[in-house]
Amino acid sequence: MERTKLINQAQTDIKELLGILNNYEKKQSELLDIIDVLAQVYRKLPETKNPEALLNRLVNYIRSVALAGRIHFPTNEEKLIADIGVLGQRAGLNGVYMADYSAKSQFYSIFEEIPRH
Repeated sequence: MERTKLINQAQTDIKELLGILNNYEKKQSELLDIIDVLAQVYRKLPETKNPEALLNRLVNYIRSVALAGRIHFPTNEEKLIADIGVLGQRAGLNGVYMADYSAKSQFYSIFEEIPRH
């Protein structure tokens, strides 16, 4: 898939997922962390050197934090997460090598403030 097309598709899926998650009435801290990271990836995606690896890390982060927070996604949200995961599969094994899946800081540069909930 062409880079621009991949980024556009990923941003479309992320924007849709963000819209759904922002409409939740009860937002526990893990869900707020997922929303923060989705917004950060949405912003950084066009300028990143390896968008597939970023998407791969995003999906692993969502799965890890959702599991820890006992967040269960309905079918439509799960499909969006899976679609983002498919886009990130091109990263291969090196995209997640030695990564701490639950570290929110992996999506922020050292000069950006990390939102805490």
